[in-house]
Amino acid sequence: MVDCDLLNFEMPTPNSQQESASSQDVQTGKLLTPQQHLFLFSAEDWERFIEEWGVFQKSEYKIVTRLGGAKDCGVDVACFCSENGYDGNWDNFQCKYYKGEPLAPATAIPEIGKMLWHIFNRRLTKPRKYYFFAPKDCGPSLKKLLLESGKLKEKLIKEWDSWCSSSITSTETIALEGDFKEFVNNFDFSIFKYKPVTEVIEEHRGTPYFSIRFGGGLKKRPEAEKPPENIQKIEHTYVEQLNKAYADSIGVGLSSFNIDRHPQFLGHFKRQREAFYHAESLRNFARDSVPQGTFDDLKTDMLDGVIDIAEESHNDGYDKAKKVLAESKLVPLDANGLFKAIRVKDRFGICHQLVNDWELRWVDDNK
Repeated sequence: MVDCDLLNFEMPTPNSQQESASSQDVQTGKLLTPQQHLFLFSAEDWERFIEEWGVFQKSEYKIVTRLGGAKDCGVDVACFCSENGYDGNWDNFQCKYYKGEPLAPATAIPEIGKMLWHIFNRRLTKPRKYYFFAPKDCGPSLKKLLLESGKLKEKLIKEWDSWCSSSITSTETIALEGDFKEFVNNFDFSIFKYKPVTEVIEEHRGTPYFSIRFGGGLKKRPEAEKPPENIQKIEHTYVEQLNKAYADSIGVGLSSFNIDRHPQFLGHFKRQREAFYHAESLRNFARDSVPQGTFDDLKTDMLDGVIDIAEESHNDGYDKAKKVLAESKLVPLDANGLFKAIRVKDRFGICHQLVNDWELRWVDDNK
């Protein structure tokens, strides 16, 4: 028999207060925070994340290298303050991949023991700082030890036999005795720190990989630089082509043309310089916001979109330039990761960058 109450049952509205869906809601659903993304990483994702984060560290250090492996001597990411490597000041970042639980003393202290053993045997020099970080951060008990270096030392000595002695090398058991024990007792344990995962994520935000790793869109693009009064070296090629186009439209050669005597072109010329610097600002924005090659792909898409118009017959170079620039506004660029940051001036400016690269010409060079 069917329960009559079930026949009258209506599914509740999940959230009657929710506003209508945006296109982003429909396409992506609820966005995860970067911290939530970390919990979904595989071990390989974690290693790549660390390599990407190392890009940020290069602004702070001379050399950054990832060394994690069987013979890493307890060094995952080494950041050197000078070209002297281990012979100068350096910091170690121990990047433990434990996504199930926060990092605990039983995991971290054997890593400290390994580092101490290799420093004692002069396989490594003492780092200036040694940081731990993991997807779920350090747990409360480990944080407390790392904030109280004396207690951290006491804990390592107390647990040496059970946690450290057999974990440093697979070929022998390392006893805490003799000269090595004296070395450990005299070692400055205040170098051992923890790196909050939120801090690592914020530093990763400064790399070109953040947007494709965590989504959420591009960071805000800064205002484009205004063109300087004098033509710069980087502008010579496209400016010469523009002048050739103007000269071609009035039937004279470049050697006989002076734009100051033809004010009908001044407004167009000023706008093209602004467009060029807009595109240069987009290039710089791309360098810091998206992986290498994204901006080059954008230029390739633009060239593919305008080249047929460029190769048609035109009345003169100025006519050709205007028609190609007009076509640039219609080229679909939505497949590129920079699409949301692109403005109309960028489209014009990219065409002038293509002229600089000799991919487009307004007037043949023999004119």
